[in-house]
Amino acid sequence: MTLTYFDALPRSYVDVDTSKGVDTQQFLEATEGVVKLFDLLGSTAFAAVQKDMNGNIKKIRDRLLANPAANANLQDLLANESSEKKRVATEGLLWLTSLNNTSEELNVSFTKAYEETLKKHHNMFVRPVFALAMKACPYRQAFYEKLGVVTEAAREQMETWLKALESIITIIQKVFEENPAYIKGM
Repeated sequence: MTLTYFDALPRSYVDVDTSKGVDTQQFLEATEGVVKLFDLLGSTAFAAVQKDMNGNIKKIRDRLLANPAANANLQDLLANESSEKKRVATEGLLWLTSLNNTSEELNVSFTKAYEETLKKHHNMFVRPVFALAMKACPYRQAFYEKLGVVTEAAREQMETWLKALESIITIIQKVFEENPAYIKGM
């Protein structure tokens, strides 16, 4: 049996508890696995993307650690931060949940997410680094092979992981839609 990238994850999105809101710690653990996914692409062009994602994870984790009980789920974290002038964790979560179209080629999906969220925060020196990373994205099929998705069982495992991720993204995007003040000015 061939192991896949998903077999090696310490926490899968499938295992993130959403019954009382999206569990913040579990979400962060699963998202750290996504950051490591870029290592499989074999290009140093993704170092900036990984750094940025890790920075966003840190923003959310710092908020969680400041008050674990109050920020145990992402919905509460967003609500608790909403009255603050700088909504650092909210901004991090907004970007981390903006990659939501799994049917597009990776470079298209990543580029759209970057342009809609982070680009305005980056200067003229950083923007080309992200543009280079987007051009270094492999085609979806080649990427699947790097993930070890070469059998029907592996494809089903990946699809289950993707559905769990998409479900979490949908939950968080709904929170943003229902509470536009959370992301106003971002």
